[in-house]
Amino acid sequence: MTTILIIEDEAAIRELISELLILEGLDVAEAVNGREGIAIAQSVLPDLIICDVMMPEIDGHGVLQTLQKNPQTVTIPFIFLTAKGTRQDVRYAMNLGADDYLIKPFANDELLEVIQIRLKKKEIINQQYIEKLEENKEKISHLLYHDLLTNLPNQLSLRENFERLIAPHKNQSNNLSSDEENPSLSENSTDFYGICLIILSFERFSRINDHLGYEGGNQLLKEAVDRIQATVGQPGAITRLNSNEFVIVLTPSELSNLPSNPSVTNLKDNSIQFSKILVDAFSSPFFTHTQEIICPIILGIALYPLHGANLDQLLQCARKAKDSIKNQGGNLYQFYHPSLEKNTSVNVLDLERDLRHALERNEFVVYYQPQINAHTRQIVCAEALVRWDHPKKGRISPYIFIPIAEATGLIQGIGEWVLEKSCEQLKSWHKLGLDSIRIAVNLSARQFNQANLGQWLTDLFQKHGVNPSQIELELTESTLVDDIPRSIEQLHQLKSVGIKVAMDDFGTGYSSLSYLQQFPFDILKIDQCFIQKIDQNPKNAAIAQAIITMAHQLNLRVVAEGVETTEELTFVHENNCDEIQGYLFSEPITSEEFTQLLQTENPFSF
Repeated sequence: MTTILIIEDEAAIRELISELLILEGLDVAEAVNGREGIAIAQSVLPDLIICDVMMPEIDGHGVLQTLQKNPQTVTIPFIFLTAKGTRQDVRYAMNLGADDYLIKPFANDELLEVIQIRLKKKEIINQQYIEKLEENKEKISHLLYHDLLTNLPNQLSLRENFERLIAPHKNQSNNLSSDEENPSLSENSTDFYGICLIILSFERFSRINDHLGYEGGNQLLKEAVDRIQATVGQPGAITRLNSNEFVIVLTPSELSNLPSNPSVTNLKDNSIQFSKILVDAFSSPFFTHTQEIICPIILGIALYPLHGANLDQLLQCARKAKDSIKNQGGNLYQFYHPSLEKNTSVNVLDLERDLRHALERNEFVVYYQPQINAHTRQIVCAEALVRWDHPKKGRISPYIFIPIAEATGLIQGIGEWVLEKSCEQLKSWHKLGLDSIRIAVNLSARQFNQANLGQWLTDLFQKHGVNPSQIELELTESTLVDDIPRSIEQLHQLKSVGIKVAMDDFGTGYSSLSYLQQFPFDILKIDQCFIQKIDQNPKNAAIAQAIITMAHQLNLRVVAEGVETTEELTFVHENNCDEIQGYLFSEPITSEEFTQLLQTENPFSF
C-alpha cells in the first residue's frame, strides 16, 4: 500500500489531510514536528512526504535538508505546505529539492492532484530505474564473473562452473573410499572418472613485469594467455585466479580430445602428458618491440575426487604441488602426492595443540577497527577482530590460526568468547556515556548452524544488559549456501532477536547478485578487493557502483571495506556509501585505544 507521511504541527490540519488520504485508500503516517518527521521518514521510508514549513524544533526546510543527505530518503517526493507563499519562498524551497509547494488554504482536489502527479512521476522514475538495471544486468554479471584484462572467467566463475561439472557425479564420488584396495579411486585406473585441476603461475613474472613496466607486463600476460588457450583449445576451461595464477580444469574426455592429443591411458597420465605439452609451449620466447622474453611457467596438478572432495581442497593440493617446485628454474610441473604434506604437518599439529589451550590460558585478545559514517564522519561501529598472542611464537596471524580453528571445531568456542567480550566492551562504553556505538562480530559457519543460536544470544544479551540492536553479526556467503532454506530461517530467527545481519566480503562468493534478494540482510559490506585502487580499475568501479545502487534499492546499508587511500575514499563517498572502514582511518586497535578515539571530538575529517 502507498504510504504518505504528514509532518504538520497543527493538529486540525494534520487530521484533515489524514482523513482525506485514508478515504482515497492511502496509508498514512503522522508526525507532529520536524524531528519526529525525520525519524519516521528514515524508518518507514514513505512513498511521499507532505511537510509544513513553519514548525517547532526543526522547520520544514531543515527536514528536507536532512533527508536529502540520506541515500535512502533523498528520492522520496517532498511537498511543502505553508501559508507563506512568495515567489522567493517557493524558489528557495525548490532549490532545496522540494517537488512541489502548496499554499494554505488549499482545496482537497488540489492536494490530491499534486499527490497523484508526484506519485505517478515516482512510479515512472522507478520503472525507468528497473529497466536500466535489467539492461545492465548482463553487463554487470559479465564484469563480476570475468577478468577485465584477459576476459577470462574469474574465481567466481570457477567455483560455479566446477560445482556444475561435478554435480552429476557427486553421489558416485561420495561413495568412493580412499582405501588403496578400491580400484575405482586409483589414479592409474582406466575407468576412473575424475577431473584434472592444474594451477599455473609464471616464474619470475614480477621481475619481468618490473622490467617491462605496467603496460608491457599486461601485454605479455595477454600473449601468454593466448598461448595457454592455443594449447587447451577451449577458453572456458581456463580461469584467472589472481594476478599471477591461472587454473585449468579438464575432464578425461576433454583431455583426450585436446588439440595436443595426449595418449589415452588414464587420467593421471593424460594430465601429466598435457602438462608436458603446456610446459613445452612456454619454452619458446615472447617477442616485444625491443627484445625476446622467456616467461617460464610452473604447474601443480591435482585430481578430483582423489585429492579432494571440493574445489578448495583441490586448489590447496595443486598449490602445494606447485609450490614444491618453486624457484627451481621454471617450465616444470608437479603432480600432488601426500608426501608433500610432511613438510608442513608438524607445524600445523603444533599450532592445533597450542590452540586448544589458548582460550583457557587467556592468549586471545579482541582488537577493534572503526567504521565511519560517511555523512557525519563519526565512528558508528567497531568490528571486533580476534588476535592470538602465542607465548612462544608471538602474534599468530588470523589467516593461519582461523582455518585451523574452523577445521578442528575450536572456532565455536573462540567465536562465543569474542561475542562475550564484545558485550562486555559495549557495557563498558555505555558506562562512559558512549552509548551510540555498535559492535560487528564475525560469525563462523559452525556458530551460525547451531540449533539454539537465537536463544544463546538472547541469554547473552540479557546477562550483560546489552541492546541486541547494537550487535551486528557478519556472515559470508560460503556460510549460507550449503542449505539456503535453513539459512534463511536461521537469519529470520536472528533478526527476531533484534540483531542486525551483515553480508561480509560481498562480491567474493558464489552468486552474490541473486543472494541479495533471498536473504534478509540489513547491511552489505563490499569486499576490499573491489575497493583497492578503484580509481585505477574501471571494472571494479563499475561493479562497486552497481552494488551500491542495488543495495540501496533493497534498503541495505552499505559499508566499504579496505579503504586505504584518499582516492578510494573519494570514490566511495561520491557514490553514497553509508559507512567506511579501512587503514586510511585506523588499523585494528586495542579497546583502550578505541575508547580514546570515541572520546576525541571529530577524530576523522574528510
